[in-house]
Amino acid sequence: MRILRTLITLLCAILVLGPAIAQSGPALMPESPKAEQRSPIAPTAQSPRELTATNLETWLDGFMSYALQRGGIAGGVVAVVKDGQIVLAKGYGYADADKRIPVNGERTLFRPGSVSKLFTWTAIMQLVEQGKLDLDQDVNTYLDFKIPPRNGKPVTLRAIMTHTAGFEERVKGLITSKRENLQPLGDYYRGWVPDRIYDVGGTPAYSNYATGLAGYIIQRVSGQSFDSYIDQHILRPLGMVNSSFRQPLPPRLLANMSKGYPLASEPAEPYELVMPAPAGSLASTGEDMAKFMIAHLQNGSFGGVSILRPQTARMMHTTPHTVIPPLNRMMLGFYETNINGRRAISHGGDTQWFHSNLTLFIDDGVGLYISVNSLGKDGAAGPIRTALFKKFADRYLPGPASAGKVDPKIAAKHAGMMAGNYDNSRASASNFFAALNLLGQVKVAANDDGTITISALTDLAGAPKKWREIAPFVWLDSSGEDRLAAKVVDGEVVRFSIDEISPFMVFDRTPWWKSSAWLLPLLYISLAALLLTALLWPVAALVRRRFKAALSLEGADRQAYRWVRIGAAATVATLAGWFALVTAVSADINLLSTAIDPWLWFLQVLSAIAFFGMVAAALWNAWRVWRGDRRWPAKAWSVVLVIAALTVLWVALTFQLIGFGTDF
Repeated sequence: MRILRTLITLLCAILVLGPAIAQSGPALMPESPKAEQRSPIAPTAQSPRELTATNLETWLDGFMSYALQRGGIAGGVVAVVKDGQIVLAKGYGYADADKRIPVNGERTLFRPGSVSKLFTWTAIMQLVEQGKLDLDQDVNTYLDFKIPPRNGKPVTLRAIMTHTAGFEERVKGLITSKRENLQPLGDYYRGWVPDRIYDVGGTPAYSNYATGLAGYIIQRVSGQSFDSYIDQHILRPLGMVNSSFRQPLPPRLLANMSKGYPLASEPAEPYELVMPAPAGSLASTGEDMAKFMIAHLQNGSFGGVSILRPQTARMMHTTPHTVIPPLNRMMLGFYETNINGRRAISHGGDTQWFHSNLTLFIDDGVGLYISVNSLGKDGAAGPIRTALFKKFADRYLPGPASAGKVDPKIAAKHAGMMAGNYDNSRASASNFFAALNLLGQVKVAANDDGTITISALTDLAGAPKKWREIAPFVWLDSSGEDRLAAKVVDGEVVRFSIDEISPFMVFDRTPWWKSSAWLLPLLYISLAALLLTALLWPVAALVRRRFKAALSLEGADRQAYRWVRIGAAATVATLAGWFALVTAVSADINLLSTAIDPWLWFLQVLSAIAFFGMVAAALWNAWRVWRGDRRWPAKAWSVVLVIAALTVLWVALTFQLIGFGTDF
């Protein structure tokens, strides 16, 4: 489970978490409806505390000190702004745990991961307002290679900014710790284009590849390197002198860079290098991130300098892409995280070791940023940043408590309709990472009390949340903070999502033919049968030798007997090879590169030979067994081996363990 969790963390990290808008241009984009119509429901209504530096620091000191220690996290930084001023930018814990160097909110750099994307989107909008880019133009207009259309629809920058370009996940070369693995942005993008698995403007599927592509477009259109463009047009104007997208980090900044840790008690890890740099390579201090928040809260202006026109900034903040009402929606780069009846837009970010979140309470003039430098015990970084956001909102920006109610009989019926297995829309489809689609399916269960439980969604204590229906096909979790909603087509639930991820990710019902509900148990039984067959073959031979008994089979029957056992051994060995590859990749991100290409070729060819060969051997063996006078156990086992062989082949073909390519 640790291996699977690590791989999923890699896929969801950086750079970590409906119908298309019909309007033809920016001027026609509608303003968001009032947040009260769609925001998550606050658990309680209380009087707001005054957001002053003294009050905030007193509260944060208690919250962060306990959270970091309890979660096994070395250090963190929090920045809060209000009405154009920095209320607080303070460090907690250690930037270097071994040397006991404390985090400083003004000087210590953290890696905000995918929060970096907000800078890329800001740069895109700068070029849009200059007339150099068009959000609805085919991106091939700006590229030196071709991205094929899907169903006649090309990729656009609007689709990229709303994560609806339809790309499968690209993992290879995503992140490394070795400088020699870094590629120029153009080489990275000309090398391989991931498959388009959804039509443009439809299903949201979070994409680091697409965001990096936008950065490459910035580079080509502006005539500057991406790093230089961001330096000149965003960082310097905002006075963000302690920030950089450059990799490796300039020596001046490297001296103040926080170390990154799996756990505070473990050794520090090397500096992470993000290949699609525009998607997550920023390093910045809490104070610098506060300046960026103020600029967006003031519609593009900070300290008398404007990086965006007010109408452009508002367009970024208020242009919604709706997928499943009434859940949170994707804006142009930002996404909604509405809470307590208040409008909030955010972006989270994860590298392997740094975990961050930035939120703008856009109507209240308040911004909140947190970054921590460790994954923490049982992935504590995620729950900590989520808890900070919610507790901060409840303390300083509370709202009224309210909840709807659905008739218990109807709720029970709808819960039953929800039950089943679902696939994450963010996935690989054309390579061996598609196997995670089998191992990572989300299971929705209907409970006796009319609520539903979802395997992947737990509370801060790690217990499964119970979701109670508050409106037709809209559920509220047991803590009263998050909503879940489903899309129903022709009386069937086809997809669902939750407020926290609904802007950029949904769960689609798994087709029966690849559902882990029946396929995983059958696969495990099949592997047990094949392993038993392979292991008992030499054991039986030793027993016969010990008692001087000859194998009673002759001719073709003997050959079939041997070949089916060779096939079973080869099948088990091949699957063990895939497991070893996944284990190695999960332990060393530098293997997410050409380093594993020879092994991929070997395993793919071996899989084709072993899995197809096993089916042929099993069918031949069953035919020889059933046409002879063998006893019923032998006949029954021959059928078991046929089913086992077909099951493994089905899984291998469905989840791309057989193929001929090294792109993933």
